[in-house]
Amino acid sequence: MERCVLPCSFQIGKEIVIHWFKTPRDLRVHSYYHSKNQFGHQDQRFRNRTSVFQDQIRRGNASLQLTSVEVQDEGRYKCHTSTIKGNQESFVNLKVDAPVKEVSLDQVENWISCRSEGIYPEPQLSWSTSPPSNITFTNTTTVERTEQVLYNISSSLMLSAGVYDLLGPTLPTRCQTSGGRR
Repeated sequence: MERCVLPCSFQIGKEIVIHWFKTPRDLRVHSYYHSKNQFGHQDQRFRNRTSVFQDQIRRGNASLQLTSVEVQDEGRYKCHTSTIKGNQESFVNLKVDAPVKEVSLDQVENWISCRSEGIYPEPQLSWSTSPPSNITFTNTTTVERTEQVLYNISSSLMLSAGVYDLLGPTLPTRCQTSGGRR
């Protein structure tokens, strides 16, 4: 849900036309011509989320600002510019990520659970102890995909009675989730 800038520059000239498309279907993301933004043919998914830097267009900057970025925005974008000097096209690949922000770890008697939410791309989860031990744990991990195409991951493990009694109720256990690009 943050914003990003897709860079695009062009050779300065008169009668500037800028079109941004999301490929491969050439969805109209943003258009600028006749010295103003043109929203008539803009795809509704981008409505109220795009802008160009109007004060920099005359200097050859056709960069697009996209706000409230969602996973669905990931992909390839085409910047088409035109002036009386000719046409130019450039492409930008947008990668979206939602890294792990918080991991909750809870222990109730011999059950330990771990959870993290709102991650993209799909995360992985691993358990370890500190210091490392050769005790193997049986755990159950589930990954859910939300409507926003983000992922929630949770895992729980049960310590066997002998291990639980040996290590006590405050076993120094670590749950590590990884997801999102860093």
